[in-house]
Amino acid sequence: MLTHLSIRNYLLVESVELDFAPGLTVLTGETGAGKSILIDALALALGDRAEGGVVRPGAPRAEIAAEFVIDKLPALAAWLDEAGFTADDGTLILRRVIDAGGRSRAFVNGSPAPLAQLKDAAEFLLDIHGQHAHHALLRPQAQREVLDAYAGAQSQAIAVSAGWHAWQAARQRRLDAEGHSQARQIEREGLTLAVEELRALGDDLARWEEIQTEHARLAHVTTLLEGSQALILGLDEDESAVSGQLGEMSARLAAMQAVDDSLGEVAALLDAASADVAEAVHALRRYAGHLSLDPERLAELDRLLADMHRLARKHRVQPDALGGLLALFEARLAELAASDDLDALQANEAAAWARYQTDAKKLGAQRRKAATALSKQVTTAMHELALAGGHLDIVLQPTHEPRAYGLEDVGFLVASHPGLPPGPLGKVASGGELSRISLAIQTALSGMAGVPTLIFDEVDVGIGGSVAEAVGRRLAKLGETRQVLVITHLPQVAARGTQHLQVSKQANGGFVSSNIERLDADARVEEIARMLGGMKITATTRQHAAEMLAG
Repeated sequence: MLTHLSIRNYLLVESVELDFAPGLTVLTGETGAGKSILIDALALALGDRAEGGVVRPGAPRAEIAAEFVIDKLPALAAWLDEAGFTADDGTLILRRVIDAGGRSRAFVNGSPAPLAQLKDAAEFLLDIHGQHAHHALLRPQAQREVLDAYAGAQSQAIAVSAGWHAWQAARQRRLDAEGHSQARQIEREGLTLAVEELRALGDDLARWEEIQTEHARLAHVTTLLEGSQALILGLDEDESAVSGQLGEMSARLAAMQAVDDSLGEVAALLDAASADVAEAVHALRRYAGHLSLDPERLAELDRLLADMHRLARKHRVQPDALGGLLALFEARLAELAASDDLDALQANEAAAWARYQTDAKKLGAQRRKAATALSKQVTTAMHELALAGGHLDIVLQPTHEPRAYGLEDVGFLVASHPGLPPGPLGKVASGGELSRISLAIQTALSGMAGVPTLIFDEVDVGIGGSVAEAVGRRLAKLGETRQVLVITHLPQVAARGTQHLQVSKQANGGFVSSNIERLDADARVEEIARMLGGMKITATTRQHAAEMLAG
């Protein structure tokens, strides 16, 4: 249940703090005073999209906070726990902050939250019925959605829609296989040839760098052998080889060391140089021993590199990408093979069709059962709303072909007076009648919903007199089991409220602002009298207002 609403710097409202009670709360005020501001602000706190310019001029930001008691909503408590929000005291606060630039932030019990989570929480908390809801009822889709909501079959309707789309996709795959087999055959033949060419390279596909290195070595083996031999001669085997010269130098240094021991470090360095030269000569001889002329292997590598370059040019990739290309081609061939398996495609289509039929028939049974109950309930409500003898028939007609919404079309047919044949809502009901029928349907739906708070935004437009009294009685009765908030221009409805809020417009310092206040008993008499008598309020009007409130 909604217990408190705080509005700061929103549109014409500078600051308002409102407490709400159980039962029927009515909200009234002169035309243009901003009665719908409260509903719009509440909708923002519940996750509606914020339009530009909602911040009061001159203010840096607008802030709306709605507080609810949720101790009797275990499903919401479980959702909050799963989403990571705490509500240990049985209270939920949804808050929305919107800055002057249009950016907004949302909070659930003080913790930042995305708007989607505010909307999810709102599903447990309240329903808002707008003043133009009756216009939506003229659309077949809206009528179908009303029936599904009354039947509690929204999830089944979603399953039917998903099943229909799955069946259509399976059907399209089968049709594609039948209608484009020649194009796929050409593609398959080309891919098969490409795969065979790439597979012919074997493991070499993944050895591009290694093959290049081996080819470079074999192509220059003569140069490498000649260079190795020249180095060996120069270092060790030639008459003037480095190793011989180092030996002579070592002998001379030894003679000098005999005279001066301080040359010991130089002698050690020269000995190390001689050892390094000997090790280098040994490594070069080992390297040269492994070098050999292999013209056959070189020719083989030439052919292999030529094939790899040719295929790379053909498929417009680098040679080192040929291995990955082979994997892609093989995967596509597998897809084509699967798509050409008509038996499997037909089996998949048949299975999808069977699932759709099962779900659609279940949905149809739910709709037929609910149609009878909803027709009866709305017809009873119509009689209470001065449409005596009228009735609503909900007709389910088989569709010409399976649809995403099921196997039947839903139509609301109404007879507004006795003896008249039922016809489509938009052609039979007048504006006022349609508004009353809409109210009957909305209250029927609200009776099925599990939300504790119901809000009606001027759904009583276009009615008056005894009909207005009937509407007031029906809303008051609904307020016995739910918290109901109604924006109304009818004194007959306003007089039924257990709590009365008034919206007024004030000018202060060049700014116009809306103010919302709770009326006491005397103020309620004055407001009802205003609604009855317009600009001039007489003692008779006040007496009439007091009688309405007393009744």
